[in-house]
Amino acid sequence: MTSTSFLRLAARQPLLRTSATLPRLVAVVPRVRAKTSLRFYSEGHEESFEEFTARYEKEFENVNDVFELQRNLNNAFAYDLVPSPSVIVAALKAARRVNDFPTAVRIFEGIKAKVENKQQYQQYLDELKDLREELGVALVEDLYPESK
Repeated sequence: MTSTSFLRLAARQPLLRTSATLPRLVAVVPRVRAKTSLRFYSEGHEESFEEFTARYEKEFENVNDVFELQRNLNNAFAYDLVPSPSVIVAALKAARRVNDFPTAVRIFEGIKAKVENKQQYQQYLDELKDLREELGVALVEDLYPESK
């Protein structure tokens, strides 16, 4: 075969096959719908104040060490509400059980930071006065009076 006839033959056939000239191979794959789990956070159970109180009373009753006490206090005070006096009583008893005086004092600092005004703080102090005296928990105001 001469070189010119070879070039004529090569010019007639395309170098690359296009999709029209390729044999059609179809893989039969069943269509499977992908299951996706969607999370709608707004659809969760909204905890009532009574459920919150019962849950944290139970948490503080089960405290065995200082770490658990402080973790539960951080979680309880992280909500946009002030824990009820019964939760504070359970927390103070847990602080006494694990023998952690500084955390007991800090509980009252947390209450003071969470309440809206001084009257609410005074109501907590009045309600918890007997327990404070029984456990010997002093307030920061008593420990460090402001110098005038």
